[in-house]
Amino acid sequence: MDELAEQFEEHRTHLNRVAYRMLGSASEAEDAVQEAWLRLSRSDSSVVANLGGWLTTVVARVCLDQLRARRARREEEWLPEPVVSIDDGPEEQAMLADSVGVALLVVLETLTPAERLAFVLHDMFAVPFSEIGEILERTPDAVRQLASRARRRVRGAAPKPDASLARQRQLVDAFLAASQRGDFEALVAVLDPDVVFRVRGGTALPATVHGAEEVARTVLERGAPFARFGRPALVNGAAGILVGPLEHPIAVAAFTVARGRIASVDVIASPTIAG
Repeated sequence: MDELAEQFEEHRTHLNRVAYRMLGSASEAEDAVQEAWLRLSRSDSSVVANLGGWLTTVVARVCLDQLRARRARREEEWLPEPVVSIDDGPEEQAMLADSVGVALLVVLETLTPAERLAFVLHDMFAVPFSEIGEILERTPDAVRQLASRARRRVRGAAPKPDASLARQRQLVDAFLAASQRGDFEALVAVLDPDVVFRVRGGTALPATVHGAEEVARTVLERGAPFARFGRPALVNGAAGILVGPLEHPIAVAAFTVARGRIASVDVIASPTIAG
């Protein structure tokens, strides 16, 4: 059993990556990975030829069941659970290279469970369509169509972020400073003309606002009481803003920087933030 546990630990990071992209929640992802360990510990591992593939399949099936259950509870608002850090040491820099943006998690939640599974496993982890088909009980061609539909929706709604963390920080710092000063023109200057601003969680009503000027007005009207408590942070490996202390945050703002401007802002109010 100790040897089996050691082998499982070698795959844990990969399994967490798969589960987090499937579920958008660090705590739910950890639960899914733990369920995979429980199933492995109760199985005859000697007949498993490819342990990594076997575990990935188990985690994918657990996540698929959770997504289907979540979809059946549509009266409950789903919120992404971003991973927040105020440090940028080697571990955080490594996370940046292997991060998934909050904006992408929001878009992934609009997919059907089957579409999300096909897209995540194939496009993010290069799992063959034939293996995904066994999980979904569909033909490889049907899975290819699911992934293609998902890919079109993701590309249309989640712009590819700029890779430069320094440029991200420059724009997010300018956004924060303008919000604290109440400077409308400075806010508009850092926003993409088609920027999307989303607020979820807490006691506030969900809101989605489009366009630089409307977003700037919304930030100054709704965010004024909180801006002075904001500080730079890493949110899912990218430049963001933490409002309040890391241990008990009020909210976190996740940004997508694309084409040299801020293309999206996702504000998530506690208690859905993982430190």
